[in-house]
Amino acid sequence: MEQPLVQNVEHSINTPKKLRLKEKVAYGLGDVGNNFLLDLGQIYLLKFYTDALGLPSATAGLVFLITKIWDAFADITVGTWIDNRKKIGPKGKFRPFFLYAAIPLALITIVSFTNPDFSLTGKIIWAYVTYMAFGTIYSISNIPYGSMVPAMTKDPVERAEMASFRQAGSNLGLLITTVGFMPIVLMFNNESTGYLVAVSIFAFMGVLLQFYCYANVKERYVHEKPKDTNVKLTDSYKGLFKNTPLLILCLVNLFTFSAFNVKLAVQVYFCQYVLKNVAIVPYMGFFSIGCVFIGVAMVPFMVKKIGKKSTYILGCAIWAVGDILAYIFADNAVIFITLACFAFFGSSFVNSLNWALVSDAVEYGEWKTGNRSEGVVYSFFTFFRKLSQALAGFIPGVVLGIVGYVPNAVQSANVLEGIRGLMFIYPSILAIATIVVMFFFYKLSDEKYNKIVLDLAKGKNKIPM
Repeated sequence: MEQPLVQNVEHSINTPKKLRLKEKVAYGLGDVGNNFLLDLGQIYLLKFYTDALGLPSATAGLVFLITKIWDAFADITVGTWIDNRKKIGPKGKFRPFFLYAAIPLALITIVSFTNPDFSLTGKIIWAYVTYMAFGTIYSISNIPYGSMVPAMTKDPVERAEMASFRQAGSNLGLLITTVGFMPIVLMFNNESTGYLVAVSIFAFMGVLLQFYCYANVKERYVHEKPKDTNVKLTDSYKGLFKNTPLLILCLVNLFTFSAFNVKLAVQVYFCQYVLKNVAIVPYMGFFSIGCVFIGVAMVPFMVKKIGKKSTYILGCAIWAVGDILAYIFADNAVIFITLACFAFFGSSFVNSLNWALVSDAVEYGEWKTGNRSEGVVYSFFTFFRKLSQALAGFIPGVVLGIVGYVPNAVQSANVLEGIRGLMFIYPSILAIATIVVMFFFYKLSDEKYNKIVLDLAKGKNKIPM
């Protein structure tokens, strides 16, 4: 029988247990499974809504906006639920959530891509209900998965490695969905049937990978709430607003994750209507996301050399330059794919380090307030990521509606310029904004973080920085 999982902070700091490679790989594969389900919505659902379900583009964008705001509050609710658990069994504090949510999440993903024989109003209602349900179940699965890293290791270098493995898994999921999804859809004469078959295949594979992750990761440093203690939700929120590194991280994620997801949503339109070759989407995904793996592999080395903050800023700079050059020069497939590789390489530094930085914010929050809240901290962080996803679905839909987009038709010059602006200008501006905010306002250096961990091991907190 599995032994109890609760250990104190001091013991965990003084006797760290190194993670095995198998466990790191399993954690990364968990995000492959997550992204087989999430990326289908981020990349293809907007196009499914406009071209298969027949929703007006602005209406489809509004579906994304409202449902993602709903998801953001669902994240906070799930995070609070996790932190207030008082009876933690042998499966752990976090692992049971993504075990039991895996199959429902796969089923609701499939339902989201069905095309019912409803009126337009009925289809709009269907889109709202199914995507809200997807977001709620995804929160129940993903918030515990992401919150678990501080319970797996206290070593900051291992956390950076775990962030890299997670980002590698995320990008592998993105690569496979980008390369493999549309060819399956195009095998069928009926587009709606193609979407349904493709999403069913990816949903099944996603469940298997989530089960594998559950079976091969371990929680070592779980903080169980005493049975007679209940932290008020208002106290948890007050603690969040004292966590300055977390607030800065949330702001820059609102920028970078919005930029990244707008690119994902618009790239199919760009290839189909600007480059007039939708068949290059898999090739673009293969090469550009292949470059992401190179960036992910470099992150631990870069962190050791120049620190997390400088690596983060460098990634944004590379990303911005790549997109600006693409806006000017990407008028054919070869140039587009080459510059996409450059921009995605830069974004890999940013996306990898997000998970390491939010884990650091957990310790900072405990040090600052005396209250450790992995679930609330992580869910607050994902709250802003969901807002950015809302913008990423809403902005393209609205812009395409304003410039006069017509599905499956020759587009006007205004539409083509709108697609190019969304694909390159919007992300590059937000990458530059991120550089400014991180450089001037993010103050939690690696040295200060290490001092905080030592202070916590000694039972100290609220020491001025």
